[in-house]
Amino acid sequence: MSRAAPSAWAEEAAVRRLVRCNPLHGNKLETRADLQDAVRALHAPLLPWYSESGARVRLGVGGVHYASAAAEMESFTRPLWGLAPLAAGGGAFEGLDLVLSGLDHGTNLDHPDYWGDVGRHDQRMVEMAGLSQALLLAPETFWAPLPDAVKRRLAAWMRSINAHPTADNNWLFFRVLTNLALRRVGEDWSREAVEEALDRLDTFHIADGYYRDGKWYQLDYYTPIGMHFYGLMLAQLAPDLFPDHAARFRERARRFAEDFQFWFADSGAAIPFGRSMTYRFVQGAFWAACAFAGEAVLPWGRIKGLLLRHLRWWANQPIADRDGILTIGYAYPNLLVSEAYNAPGSPYWALKTFLVAALPEDHPFWTAEEEDTEALPDGPRLSSAGGFALRREPGEALMLTGGQDGREHRCSDAKYGRFAYSAAFGFSVASDAWAPDRPERSAVDSGLMVSRDGLVWQSRCRITEAGTDQGLVWGRWQPDDGLSIETWLDFAGPGWHVRLHRIDTDAPLHVAEGGFAVDRTGDGHISPEDWFEIEPGRGFVRTRSALSGLLDLSGERQASVIRAAPNTNLLFPRTFFPRLAGVVPAGRSVLVTAVFAVPDPEAMASPPVLTDRFRAVAHAVGWSGETRAS
Repeated sequence: MSRAAPSAWAEEAAVRRLVRCNPLHGNKLETRADLQDAVRALHAPLLPWYSESGARVRLGVGGVHYASAAAEMESFTRPLWGLAPLAAGGGAFEGLDLVLSGLDHGTNLDHPDYWGDVGRHDQRMVEMAGLSQALLLAPETFWAPLPDAVKRRLAAWMRSINAHPTADNNWLFFRVLTNLALRRVGEDWSREAVEEALDRLDTFHIADGYYRDGKWYQLDYYTPIGMHFYGLMLAQLAPDLFPDHAARFRERARRFAEDFQFWFADSGAAIPFGRSMTYRFVQGAFWAACAFAGEAVLPWGRIKGLLLRHLRWWANQPIADRDGILTIGYAYPNLLVSEAYNAPGSPYWALKTFLVAALPEDHPFWTAEEEDTEALPDGPRLSSAGGFALRREPGEALMLTGGQDGREHRCSDAKYGRFAYSAAFGFSVASDAWAPDRPERSAVDSGLMVSRDGLVWQSRCRITEAGTDQGLVWGRWQPDDGLSIETWLDFAGPGWHVRLHRIDTDAPLHVAEGGFAVDRTGDGHISPEDWFEIEPGRGFVRTRSALSGLLDLSGERQASVIRAAPNTNLLFPRTFFPRLAGVVPAGRSVLVTAVFAVPDPEAMASPPVLTDRFRAVAHAVGWSGETRAS
């Protein structure tokens, strides 16, 4: 393998310099005091951007689907997810006077910085949750100092959430938290509104702690960071008021934790999957909520390790701009991965993970010794409720999925329609909405594309039937009446997984399938030839940091390695991914693909090992089981 050019080291040095702008960088993130310092460090860069009244924080000019008043309120309230636990744990922070002034002027309809009246399905309902947490956890800091007139006005403004319908999804919890906060500070609240919301939320639970988000069957991070997070807060703060709901929230969290621990690699990196990736280390907020609720869903040392390693991983990513303000993106600034509801202050929902800062030093979370990563279970683990197969390997956590229907969200094919999601390799989104015969722009890694004419392509998405079948992950994609593609997925040895596609089409069909995208840092305009191994039915790429490849086990599809358009991948600004492409005739065809990827360029891709359960399903589908040599 060719050694890196000098430019590679310069590129990496530049990234290291930008990592130093991350407010978490350099913090050991081991102790309660470390996390308190982290909250202060994340909040400090915002201080110059508070309006004079304190009610709004103006962090940028990027657009969002709601009005600027709500967006600037969002930038005010979301840091409270960290500041409130900090205050509850006895920690002070700079800027409290601005926050208290903001609570006054933001609810004063005669002030230019008034947050605005609350209406139906209003973003302000979302941001009330941050205010509510502040009143629930630290009323002596955020409520007691306010003049009586301001208290009455703030309470009336928050109570208006009961007068309008929320979105029929996780937003119902915002009504719950707001009413509990009003009760906490002695203001009028509506038990009826809370009970109605909790009863409706109960209907979203599927099994084993997995929730759909309202009518949409999206089992993503909104299950742990939304449904469980808020449910555990209620279970800890109001168990006497709603004992049945509190008990169910605790039990569901215990069941869900058995799966969710597999979503994290030993490095602390979580599997990117689904929408709202710009919330970043909120991925670990479930563990913080379990600790806050006193729920030992796993051994305390394991919970502590999962949470703190996760924060440490994020501390070494270039996720902030030069003045330390968190950017929209994932492992680097990237608007391509954003949602229509991501405003400049949206990333600060990540601070929900600092809920553990409210816990006293003698809490079991803080007194436990952090468990070594060697104690983490490897799997594989099959989740029938979630429709996932999960496995952990050195430097990697991997999820196989039959797909979900994410049609409401930008780049839904990438966020919900891929076959595999990886903590080591991320996923990629398209750089162009329409990319005829330009695979580098569509960037369909770990996924499938089809075309009737070889020019206009569709990427696998809107999966409405998926789950598990005979021990395998399964999903059906039916983009029109003339085409149906069923896929079965299984692990096949270290670094490997296999995909079985049964294609029924009423006309010849162009098919293209992608493998994992790998970082090509250090690669110039012309790539070293020995990075690529391309033969009929076999394509591998070996970069300075990883190895990724595809094998066509069932035919003679043409292999290639795609140089993806820049900034399409969540983890790496520049990537390669292997691809198999071919044409299947009208009627029924079966394609079988072996996929290999490891974050180790020196690794050897030993042959995949097909399980008996995979062979049984493949035989039933119509594949003889004869494989190509690796």
